Amino acid sequence: MRIAVAEDAVLMRAGLAELLSRFGHEVVASVAAGEELVAAVRATEVDIVITDVRMPPGYGDEGIRAALTLRAESPALPIVVLSQYVEQTYASELLDSGDGKAVGYLLKDRVGDVEEFAADIGRIAEGGTVIDPEVVRQLLSHRKDPLHRLTARELEVLALMAEGRSNAAIARGLVVSDAAVSKHIASIFTKLDLAQAEDDHRRVRAVLAYLRAR
Repeated sequence: MRIAVAEDAVLMRAGLAELLSRFGHEVVASVAAGEELVAAVRATEVDIVITDVRMPPGYGDEGIRAALTLRAESPALPIVVLSQYVEQTYASELLDSGDGKAVGYLLKDRVGDVEEFAADIGRIAEGGTVIDPEVVRQLLSHRKDPLHRLTARELEVLALMAEGRSNAAIARGLVVSDAAVSKHIASIFTKLDLAQAEDDHRRVRAVLAYLRAR
């Protein structure tokens, strides 16, 4: 197969290329950033994409966002996310794309058998779906109660946000500093997997998540 690999760690990227070549595959694109991945796949024919989640420049969700861009352009393009993290919001979107076919989400520290990994890549390329059990567990837990990871104080802050209170008003009501409120809100965004986006308002999305769970 012709494979595109996106991984910012040089040794990991080289190791993947060597491993894939051992099983008869050709790495036709080897990049270190999400934008580079999109450009490379647009420029050359590939059979499958393997990407990390967090890559330059922001080390946030650039890799999986690139994967979603590519799936939007080519819904049948097989995508494998190989990561240390479970990015629940984007993982759900990726699994929903292309009718959930030809997609994989594997955690790096749980890939212990290279032959099994190579077999997983083959199954995904043929239209199958391979998801690490830990990813499944977190996604199911998240869908049952998106607020379960918040502390009691964070839930208080979110409840006041849902009432339309400003940060200053929340600080006065809880008798804490504005900085403490900002820290709690940042933690809420992180725990609810609300990534920064130009056309999205995380505060509104957090409140909607709260209201849906009530």
